[in-house]
Amino acid sequence: MSPIDRRRFLTLTALACAAPATSALAAADPYAGSPYRRLSDADWKQRLSPDAWRVLRHEATERPGSSPLNREKRRGTFHCAGCGLALFRSEWKFESGTGWPSFFRVIPGAIGTKVDNTLGMRRTEYHCAQCRGHQGHLFPDGPKPTGLRYCNNGLALSFRPA
Repeated sequence: MSPIDRRRFLTLTALACAAPATSALAAADPYAGSPYRRLSDADWKQRLSPDAWRVLRHEATERPGSSPLNREKRRGTFHCAGCGLALFRSEWKFESGTGWPSFFRVIPGAIGTKVDNTLGMRRTEYHCAQCRGHQGHLFPDGPKPTGLRYCNNGLALSFRPA
């Protein structure tokens, strides 16, 4: 067996150290390999309506009261309109009086969040964990049991009855 030179030793050491970090990163983001993450803005523009593209891909907000999903009362699941990932169950929807579909709970692991400092205030923006499509904003003024209000753009959702 030949001795290992310095370059080979450093390369093997770097690979050995990177493997756990890479697997930990994948565990932290189960959708890291999602094909939706590789779509370009032009691809999204072809897949979505112009209004849905502005909301999901450019963090626009639809007019309050404009979504038919405000009136949706059937049992079922609300999914991301961009990729189809299930986000909310119908029993978690409530009338917030804001003009947007609102929920007090989300399916675990279905969303990611980030700080949004637009409009001169600090808010929590949330997006689909799989395609990172903008959904809405999270507020601490919802009903029990969570006290949370996921204020969602209807254009960013699709509904599938049970």
